[in-house]
Amino acid sequence: MKKSFNLTAPNKTPERQTDSVKHEIKKYITREQRKSVPANVDFWDFDCKMGDDVENAAVIHVSEINKNIDALAVEQKETFYLEVLAKPGHRTNKKK
Repeated sequence: MKKSFNLTAPNKTPERQTDSVKHEIKKYITREQRKSVPANVDFWDFDCKMGDDVENAAVIHVSEINKNIDALAVEQKETFYLEVLAKPGHRTNKKK
């Protein structure tokens, strides 16, 4: 998913629009995780970038998406760019 989202809408309050954007992103991530994984792959991982636009997008972890959206809403930004790309993930053994 490579998309610019609006945090303002004429028929919604900013809080409801923020929730709507978060829900759309969560639906996409859940849909991608349900896809069958190829052989020798443990799970679907995600590469994420977020910023004001494509050129200023910074790499973030998938767990930081909602925090960053909340921060943008507090700053009263109107739009932001989000890129979420699925990639194969491999589990690593933790050293004890």
